[in-house]
Amino acid sequence: MKSIIKGKTVLVTGGTGSIGQVLVEKVVKFGAKKIIVFSNDENGLYEMESSFSNNSKIQYIIGDIRDPDTVSSLIKGIDIVFHAAALKHVDRCESIPFEAVTVNILGTKNIIKYSISENVKKVIFISTDKAVNPFGVMGATKLLAEKLISAESLVNETIFASVRFGNVLNTRGSIIPRIAKQIEKGGPITLTDKRMKRFFMTKDEAVNLILHATELSQGGETFVMKMPIVKLIDLFEAMKIVLAPKFGYESSKIKTKIIGIKRGEKLTESLLTNYELSNVLETNNFFIIPKHFDLSKKYSYPGVKIPKNPQKFYDQQKPLSTKKLIQLLEKIY
Repeated sequence: MKSIIKGKTVLVTGGTGSIGQVLVEKVVKFGAKKIIVFSNDENGLYEMESSFSNNSKIQYIIGDIRDPDTVSSLIKGIDIVFHAAALKHVDRCESIPFEAVTVNILGTKNIIKYSISENVKKVIFISTDKAVNPFGVMGATKLLAEKLISAESLVNETIFASVRFGNVLNTRGSIIPRIAKQIEKGGPITLTDKRMKRFFMTKDEAVNLILHATELSQGGETFVMKMPIVKLIDLFEAMKIVLAPKFGYESSKIKTKIIGIKRGEKLTESLLTNYELSNVLETNNFFIIPKHFDLSKKYSYPGVKIPKNPQKFYDQQKPLSTKKLIQLLEKIY
């Protein structure tokens, strides 16, 4: 993976987010010539610049991906774009659907347009499992952005590909920090529904998926990691066991309050649609959805195969046990 990054000029949109920061760390380590961190978060840029000790290879630019002039000037001289900028909170996107459309779809279209005109080598778009059979605004806008990314690989030399994330553990604005704060206050912790399940991955796994996609993509694919599924009620119980004693509480004393499903939420997410399951490639660690589901050509991905029964991944998958969740949380806390 190092060779795809070494000596390249890299742009990370939404670069002040939790994933963006880990990605920038890895890109620096892999020997990128220059890294541009682009964000509309002024304070985030300031804090990130401080944390990277004013590394001369990193440039920090504030702006909005919805502004064509900004994006046009930003992409000049770029070799690889990692496009992570987005509105990602499900309930917030339900409240401001037009903003979600302008950022997640029109902003992505700006990235595509100027990446093509500036002959960018590769563009990797960060999507979400909520784009699979979307129920809410956020998932729908991410699905359309995936389609834009895939379609451009039909007619352009720039290679476009997507990666599909699940919930990333302990990222800014995610569920774990919110529940940790509720435990710190002595509870109650809030759960929308006892049946709620989510796919989870670590920050390192998320960044490794991005870098694998950068290395392997030939144009138009979507890369999806084989993630474990978690029942949120089990995750919250594990968090009580790990965190309550740190804040001076008995885990059994922290109550759980059921508040009901929020707008735009599903009880269980999926990693692939039924049609994608029928037209997917597989490696040991992730699925690859080919450009326009074309399995007629031979793909040169290392270790790739056409699975005999991709549904088996779902059928055999059981939620992580509380014991395993405790082990995972102890690595974080």
